[in-house]
Amino acid sequence: MSKPLLSVIIITKNEQDNIEDCLESVKWADEIIVVDSGSTDRTEEICRKYTDKFYVKDWPGFGIQKQRALELASHKWVLSVDADERVTSELRDEIINKVTHNSNISGYLIPRLSNYLSKDIYHAGWYPDYTLRLVKKQKSHFTEDIVHEKMVVDGSIGKLSNHFLHYPYKDISHHLQKINTYSSLSAKKMFDNGKRVGWSMVFLKAIFGFVRAYIFRRGFLDGWPGLVVSISTGLSTYLKYLKLKELRISKK
Repeated sequence: MSKPLLSVIIITKNEQDNIEDCLESVKWADEIIVVDSGSTDRTEEICRKYTDKFYVKDWPGFGIQKQRALELASHKWVLSVDADERVTSELRDEIINKVTHNSNISGYLIPRLSNYLSKDIYHAGWYPDYTLRLVKKQKSHFTEDIVHEKMVVDGSIGKLSNHFLHYPYKDISHHLQKINTYSSLSAKKMFDNGKRVGWSMVFLKAIFGFVRAYIFRRGFLDGWPGLVVSISTGLSTYLKYLKLKELRISKK
């Protein structure tokens, strides 16, 4: 049985530290599409070693940008990969097997195993972190959310057992930078959707975010990196809702 052709889509901006390992892990695909939003480092140079389908677009937010990449894909099956992710050989083989033999499935959820502070994080809500990434192009689209976008499919969804390797943060400083950026985007998204929150809930949600990650989701089992992850979860929640309050106050 011949394998249906597969496109890989990736969005980038200034990903020179990540992108080569990512592309090396998907070079087996039939097509690689990269949509960049104006990198000023070596991202384009590195990408062009692996594909000639490198496109530069303005930045409208995560959802629309990924939808642009999806629309550029020319094959039946599409695998969406982030620059800080790697496809293992086991995941590659499972993907090839599924797209070859399961024509009645429209999309597959893929787990992610994140490595942080030199440790694989299996708790605190970070694993298995299933996300819909492998889809039939004609059955799928991305939501237009500026952050925390989702891929949506029309049809049945399956799960893969092998995971992406995920390297989300270079160090604690990088983690804090991302928390600041994503909390701002999340606050704007909530504000645009009419979300409101009281002052007491700002603090309660932050405390619960930490307790849920560290106790209920057993972050303590991942040692001190699990503690850092759990604290960062509470901090991210706190900043997200605090910035929402700031937006509400500034618009009065």
